[in-house]
Amino acid sequence: MDSRISTATEFVKKELGSAEAGHDWWHIQRVRKNALEIAKGEKVDLLVMELAALLHDIGDAKFHDGNETIGPKRVQEFLDQIELLEEQKLHILNIVKFISFKGGHNEGKFDSPEFRIVQDADRLDALGAIGIARAFSYGGHKGRIFYDPAIPPSMNMSREEYKSSTAPTINHFYEKLLLLKDLMKTSRGREIAEERHDFMLQFLDQFYKEWG
Repeated sequence: MDSRISTATEFVKKELGSAEAGHDWWHIQRVRKNALEIAKGEKVDLLVMELAALLHDIGDAKFHDGNETIGPKRVQEFLDQIELLEEQKLHILNIVKFISFKGGHNEGKFDSPEFRIVQDADRLDALGAIGIARAFSYGGHKGRIFYDPAIPPSMNMSREEYKSSTAPTINHFYEKLLLLKDLMKTSRGREIAEERHDFMLQFLDQFYKEWG
């Protein structure tokens, strides 16, 4: 393994040691695995891609009162400690800055083959059984209720509305999770997303049946 990947791995494990379960080291490991799977046969800078996958949730704004400057600053500080070309550092920083969904308001602000792979890899972890577990883990972390039939999903939220939403966890399926399949940017990402998307639809059917 490249020593820079090993160094980044140790850095991320330390930084996310007390993170909420849906955004902890295991989430990072799954995103990295997804990215390496999607990248098979693709012509990309694998070092940039893997470092971006490892670093993408450092200083996540949702855990810092919405402050979006903390993450890129911590990532920049780390990148300055390892041997990389300046263009590689900038590439990684741009992936970290623009990877998040934020109500769809980040779409199209940056693009590269490496970005598409890491973004798809991250979005895949918000789908399927793991995605369902993460949604309820984060909802519990924020003290949100499961579901309230009187509170419908709020579609087309502004960036700030999305970031400050306190809606029930089930609403999040419609406001983000079920939208991700059609936002996938790689063929392999879309293929994996289809199966996970269908599983979430089955879960919702069962949830409503049990809710009555």
